[in-house]
Amino acid sequence: MSETKKTIDPSMVRELAAILREADLDEIEVEHGPLRVRVTKSLAPPAQTVYAAAPAMAPAPMAAPAAPAPSSAPVAPAAAAADDAITSPMVGTVYLSPEPGAAAFVKVGDTVKAGQTLMLIEAMKTFNPVTAPAAGKVEAILAEDAQPVEYGEPLIVVR
Repeated sequence: MSETKKTIDPSMVRELAAILREADLDEIEVEHGPLRVRVTKSLAPPAQTVYAAAPAMAPAPMAAPAAPAPSSAPVAPAAAAADDAITSPMVGTVYLSPEPGAAAFVKVGDTVKAGQTLMLIEAMKTFNPVTAPAAGKVEAILAEDAQPVEYGEPLIVVR
């Protein structure tokens, strides 16, 4: 064992600890000749800097929609149709046909069978079919081709 370790005075270490507390320091180090004593309050790692995410950019303001022209045709009850609609099972992009330029899977007035593909939803480069839960007639297609959809958004009404 070296001579410096034998000469450490416990009362000196206590005095350094007292100074540490009184001065509210995290660390104190004293060097006197060959003797060097370092007293630290804790062995916790240094604090990490946390950065907040940059605020998202606000979307550009949109022009107010034009007032709808008066129509003599009966207005379809969109709210009622949305209540009975088959909804999107996920967030993604809806496609009404199997590939660009191809005929749509179904159109309004078509009769469909249970399990028949009505449209596709692309999410993370995977195409997921939206199928008819039961046989019926397509009364309304509420989604537009190649448009984003949210989970639970009404897509199509089959009765």
